[in-house]
Amino acid sequence: MTSMIEQLLDHLDSSRERLLVALDNLPDEALLAPNTVGNWSVADFLVQQTAWESELVTGLMRVSQGKKPVRLLAALENAEEYGRLRYEENKGRDLDRIFDDLPQVRVQVEEWLEEFSEKQLSKKGQFAWLNNRSLAELIAQLTYEHELRYLPQVEALAQKWQPPADDMLFSLTPKQNGQHSGIDEG
Repeated sequence: MTSMIEQLLDHLDSSRERLLVALDNLPDEALLAPNTVGNWSVADFLVQQTAWESELVTGLMRVSQGKKPVRLLAALENAEEYGRLRYEENKGRDLDRIFDDLPQVRVQVEEWLEEFSEKQLSKKGQFAWLNNRSLAELIAQLTYEHELRYLPQVEALAQKWQPPADDMLFSLTPKQNGQHSGIDEG
């Protein structure tokens, strides 16, 4: 039987791998183009993803100390306002910084998972402030589920920016010197 931690790590790795594949061929201009991921640029989305995961890391630290994650709960209560504030704080953030922060915060999330027992992660009602949800559900919501919600838009953008594969190209002009063109001339 796969543990809750292993399941979470698998989902975290899978969604992040898909995101990184989609981002791999996007030039800076595509990453900064407005309104490509909803009302955001790809860079804005990455900042939002990092902000939520960073807030989660702080929340997990507080939970591990036996404290209520007040800031995280407030952010969840008014997610739209939280997103707007993070957008305002990070407008114009350097792409290098964004791409440094994104994996660093994810590593911290993964490290914090190890601090909790299976019961703490999976039992609904374990933490009263979660309103009968499990800690694993909260972690999923703020990490890979959030990432997957926007990933199709990033992947669609990546498809638009990718040149066609060389093996998909063929010449419509006949070859010279008596070579067969590959077109049935008969």
